[in-house]
Order: sequence, then C-alpha cells, then structure tokens
Amino acid sequence: MTIRTHTASSHQRVNRTRPGVLLPSFLVLTLTLAACSAEESKGATPGGETKGGSDAAAGARGAAGGAGGAGGGANRAGPTVILATTDVATAARGPIEAGVAVTGDLRPIESVDVKARLEGDLEGVYVREGQRVSKGQVMARFEASEQESQRQSAEAERAAARSSLTTAQWNAEQSEELFRAGAIPERDARTARQAVDAARAQLAAAESRVRSASSTATDTRVLAPTNGIVEKRLVENGEHVARGASMFTVVRSDVLELAASVPARFASDVEAGQVVRFSADGRRFDGRVARVSPTVDPATRSLTVYVQVPNESGALKGNTFASGRVIGQSVSDAILVPAPAIRDVPDSAANYVFRIAGGQLARTPVTVGIVDDSRAVTQVLSGLREGDQVVVGNVGTLGDKMKVQIVGEGTRKQ
Repeated sequence: MTIRTHTASSHQRVNRTRPGVLLPSFLVLTLTLAACSAEESKGATPGGETKGGSDAAAGARGAAGGAGGAGGGANRAGPTVILATTDVATAARGPIEAGVAVTGDLRPIESVDVKARLEGDLEGVYVREGQRVSKGQVMARFEASEQESQRQSAEAERAAARSSLTTAQWNAEQSEELFRAGAIPERDARTARQAVDAARAQLAAAESRVRSASSTATDTRVLAPTNGIVEKRLVENGEHVARGASMFTVVRSDVLELAASVPARFASDVEAGQVVRFSADGRRFDGRVARVSPTVDPATRSLTVYVQVPNESGALKGNTFASGRVIGQSVSDAILVPAPAIRDVPDSAANYVFRIAGGQLARTPVTVGIVDDSRAVTQVLSGLREGDQVVVGNVGTLGDKMKVQIVGEGTRKQ
C-alpha cells in the first residue's frame, strides 16, 4: 500500500515538472530565432549587405575583374585582322607619269575629195580602193579630142598674134625713121606705134586662150592631189561624169591626228610639244601635241587639243579609237604604292596608310606626289620606305596596333 502511494506520488511529480521543462526549451528556441533575426536586421542596414550578399557581390566583382583583365589584355594586344595576299602590297621604286586624259578617233592628216573639173566620158580609170598613189599620178582620163583641138587652135592663134606683133614693130620703126627725115607726118608715126600696142594686146589674148585650152586639156587627166591611199573610187570606165562630181577620195595616213576635248581646268597643263602616250587595238605608241585651241568652248567648257601620231608604216588605220594621256609630269625613280592604299583623313587634306610592321598595323601619315590613274599607282614622297608593306583597299574596320594575319603568304613566297 505504501509502495503504490509512492508510485503515484512519483507520477504526480513527474507530471507537474514536464511543463516546467518545456517552457525553458521554448524560450531558448524563441530567443535563438530572435537573435538570428536581430543579426539579419543588423546585416541588412541601409547601404549594407548581408554576409551572403557581400560574398555574391565580391564574386561578381571578381568575375568582372577577371573578364576585365582578359579584356584589358586583349586591348593591349589588339584584335586580329585576317588579310589575303591580294590585300597587301609592297612599296617599290619605279617610274611614274601624270597627265591629262584624252580620247578620240585617229583621223588621217589629210583627206581629199577628188572631183571632175569638166564634163565628159571616161576612157580610163587606173586606180582602185586601197591602192597607194603618188602626187601627180594619173588616176583616170577623160576623152580629150575636143579639148586637144581647142588647145591646138589657141596655139595657132598665138602664133599669128606673135607674127602680127613682129610686123607692127617693124612698121613702127620705119615710120619713126621717115618721120625724123620729114617724109611722113607725125600722125602716121603715131598710128604705127598704136598698131604695135594693138598687136601686143592680141598676143596677150592669144596666150590666155592657149593657157585656158591647155588647162582644159590637162583636166582631162585626173591626177592624185597628194601622196596617199585611195579610200573611195566612185567612177568606172566609160562612165559619163558631170562637172564637179566626186570621183575619188585620197587620204594621207602617214600622220594621224586626234582632236580631243580637255576640261578647261586643265588648260594650263597642256601645251604644244608635249608627249602623249596612246593605246589602241592592244598596241602602245606615242604622239605629240601639235596645236592647242586658243579658246574654250562656252557650251562644253572644254579646250580642243590636236595630237599628231606618226604612222609611216601604216600600222594604224584611220578612224581608230584611241585613249591616252598628255604627259605633264614624270619621275624616273619614285616610291610607288597602289592608289587604293592611300587613305584620306576626313575634313583634311592629309593622307595616311596602314603599314604592316612586326605583325601589327601602324597608321602612318604619308605625303603623296604624282598619281598615275592609268596604272592606279601613287608616288609617296615621305612616310614610307622601299619594301614596306601596306594594306590595300577596303578590307573592313582597321585600327592602329591591330594584329595582322596574312593568309596564303607562305604560298606567295614559294
């Protein structure tokens, strides 16, 4: 009995003490959470970060710093530009010429239209197209019996006039002697002198008729007016030709001439005697400025320049189209680069090139001289040396100190 009571009392004691044990545990947990909240609130003050947030920001900055470091290294080394061998040229020494461009047709220096000087029937035509003729050579002949008769008649009249003049002169001499002797009056002596004057006039008229008849007889022969080549033959044997009709065209092509228009702004750059470099039909040849027009055409604002080209061999044909340049300046030993390698500074007259040195681009100011448009090369007066490599043309965005990789360079060197 006593034992049971003790047990009960023990149970009662235990039951009474459990609430007291749980309460302190709950208070400890509550205080712990409050402390954590206080720490978080303290860490989350304005302008501050939690410890975890600080670590994340530091990590981001570290990553950014790493990227920035990598970027900084890339900026220091410069990006790489890849070029083909055709994008690179080497400065070299050579001759260069600059001038004014001219174009046009090379025409024969002379072109003569041979026309009939009389009307009649042709009894012979002796030349054909393409045949070379000499000055005075007979090209055709008219039937000339009538003209020969007129010439012979005129010559006979001239002979009679000469005889009449001789007689009149003798009579005048005799009359003069008789007059001095007093045998005849002065009137008779004066009449004799007048007869001499009339005979002289008749002889002059007869000689004029002879010249006219001879000229008509000569015109029955059609002669070459100059040395040249027959370009056209417009008549045939036996044909009746009217006076003034065209019969032949003869051209003199041992010298060809080009009449070119030059813009007025180049008028002071062109003068007689300058050399002109031509190209036509795949051949190159030289000419010279023969004449320069003294005035500018107000409609086209251009100046006409006449250029002559020797063509004794006849290799060049008349009316051949040719293009060339009137050479104004020339340098025999200049540093040359392709014209597309020269770059302009915006809003400035300065020029520069991208020179390749040590595997990098170097923006190099240059001074340019003569520009040869026909060869697309430019003279460099300063800024480059012989053997320097430069970038040619538009290959994209380029900058100073960019690294350069030339694709196919080894193949080109082989």
